[in-house]
Amino acid sequence: MLKTFIVHFYQITSNFITFAKRIVFMGRKLQFQIDDDSSELILRYEKFVAGTGPGYFDVEELETIVDYYLRKGKTKESRSALDLGLRLHPDNVSLQIKRAKIYLAVGDTQKAMRILDSIADFNEYEFSLLKAEALLKSGRSKEAQFICNKILENESEDVDNVALDIAFVFIADLDIELAIKYLTIGDAYNDSNVDLLFELAFCCEQLAETDKAIATYNRIINIDSFLPEAWFNLGQIYFVQENFTKAINAYDFVLAINDKDSLATLQKAHAHYQLDEFETAMIAYKEYSDLTGEDWQTNLFIGECYEKMENFDHAILYYEKSLLEKTENYDALTGIAICLLEKELFEESIEYAKHALLLNDDLPDAWVYMAEGLVGIDALDEALIAYIKAITLEPEQPDTLMAIANICMDKGDWKTALEYYLDAYKLDNSLEFIELFIAIAQYKNGNINQAIDYLLKAKALSLDAPRLFLEVCPEADEAEFLNL
Repeated sequence: MLKTFIVHFYQITSNFITFAKRIVFMGRKLQFQIDDDSSELILRYEKFVAGTGPGYFDVEELETIVDYYLRKGKTKESRSALDLGLRLHPDNVSLQIKRAKIYLAVGDTQKAMRILDSIADFNEYEFSLLKAEALLKSGRSKEAQFICNKILENESEDVDNVALDIAFVFIADLDIELAIKYLTIGDAYNDSNVDLLFELAFCCEQLAETDKAIATYNRIINIDSFLPEAWFNLGQIYFVQENFTKAINAYDFVLAINDKDSLATLQKAHAHYQLDEFETAMIAYKEYSDLTGEDWQTNLFIGECYEKMENFDHAILYYEKSLLEKTENYDALTGIAICLLEKELFEESIEYAKHALLLNDDLPDAWVYMAEGLVGIDALDEALIAYIKAITLEPEQPDTLMAIANICMDKGDWKTALEYYLDAYKLDNSLEFIELFIAIAQYKNGNINQAIDYLLKAKALSLDAPRLFLEVCPEADEAEFLNL
């Protein structure tokens, strides 16, 4: 009788782990790229390096070349350009400052500080910012702030952009609160500086001040409603807040400005998925595929939509398409395993779960799907091993804990079953039949009063609970338990 009851339980709770394989891009779009009018200069320099062009460059040109490669993250090329500059202009202070800048970029703060300390009575803007950055990286925050404050005191016409430059120094050091302090100063001077507002919104996000971030993005939109980055970032905040309707509205504005924006299209699809609007989500996923050509990922997402719609044949079809394009595709394999479980094709499901485990046996979900398939073919000992492996990898799985308890009950291991039921109950007391199963386990362990307590809780949820209890525990006093 117990085995029949457990099989019924498996049928009504087919997925023991939340199926959350969705890959969501949660990044932030940057508004402005650095203007770069140096293409001709860089071309001339690279011709020189290749030995096909002349080799003299003045100091300003070399500074531009050094900065260009630093922006690109090419520190080796930046060093080479600087070495050329110092050969041509060996005593130039500006180039020495660029050397310090390179040392800071590669994390050699001590060498940067030695260079900057050797330059006396020099108040050039970039030098002061670099000195502040070096001090920050050396843990000398108060001295860095002193320099930054002096920079601002000496500025009267471009306070907002200077404050923004200073804020970048603190953002790079992950001192977000101080960054906000300087951004606020710049904002008070010019409340229409969009670059500054983007960074202010970003900083608010880092401090989890989402309402302020939303308000700041809306300020940007009020200044220029045709900035897709502002709409996109706003959508990302709403997505994280699980306000998917507002997120979709924001993504729609992005797409109204640029209907080829693939990330907005993808996020819009994810938002519809979260709202259980699966058919609409599939349309957006197909649009994303058309824009990017990433068919394997799109087919995976569409397969998930069909799975949620309980159209398991179509789900398997799209998972298989994804597998054809990316054979080592863990998510598609587990997706097929789930669908086959739903179709009660247990042996086939086990094979897909095994294949997934060959790719990655450190994730708990494939172990759970393997266990469910084994339960379906009545291989309970093997299923127990797979379930235990799953909770070893991820202990807080109430459904899996309950499944282990059910198998222990079937094997007559009442003590272990009770332990697992109680662990599951602590994590989630809304699991279906959990109070009834605990009542049975308590009774089997001789804890009559506790059994009655849990059976009363079970009866409050289902009047059939006493009858089901007596089916599994026929030795119990029918008068005592049926008439609770």
